[in-house]
Amino acid sequence: MSAIPQQVLDRQKASINTIVAAQSAVFAGFEKLVELNLKVVKATLDEVAQKSQQAAEVKDPQEAAAFASGLLQPGAEKAMAYTKHVYDIVAGVQTSLVKLTEEQIAEGQQQLSEAVDQFSKNAPTGSESAVALIKSSLATATSAYDSMTKAAKQAAEVAESNLNAAANATFKAASDAADAATKVASRSRRSA
Repeated sequence: MSAIPQQVLDRQKASINTIVAAQSAVFAGFEKLVELNLKVVKATLDEVAQKSQQAAEVKDPQEAAAFASGLLQPGAEKAMAYTKHVYDIVAGVQTSLVKLTEEQIAEGQQQLSEAVDQFSKNAPTGSESAVALIKSSLATATSAYDSMTKAAKQAAEVAESNLNAAANATFKAASDAADAATKVASRSRRSA
């Protein structure tokens, strides 16, 4: 078998392996999301049963207000934890896909570099400047890709930092609201 058809077969095999790896990463993320949601549903059902029992034991309006205010903060904490778990799963899948993409691009750059080297060895006399131009263009494109990759990673880090800051601010606001509701319920109990 000649070298060119073998190279084509090797590239096709590598492409299929990459597609399978990407599908596996996405499916693993989907499995984690399903597992997380099943845990959340089970925990929610258990908590609803427990809270329903507690609600049935409430005797007066002050107890009802205290009970209701006690529901706010744990709910906010659970929503934040759930959001964080979902974000972690999605970020993990994204990281896997980015790694696969980077590997494919690096492999493509290596193959292109090898092809340019092969071309330069077999190029006719007098084409040295054209070969040098091709090599220079390839180096410039590689440098530009590296710069874009670094910028994209920095942007992703900033976005993650902003998401965490927003999540913490939301959690603090929910906590403050729950504390305020608890204080109001305590005051109404004392005044009654």
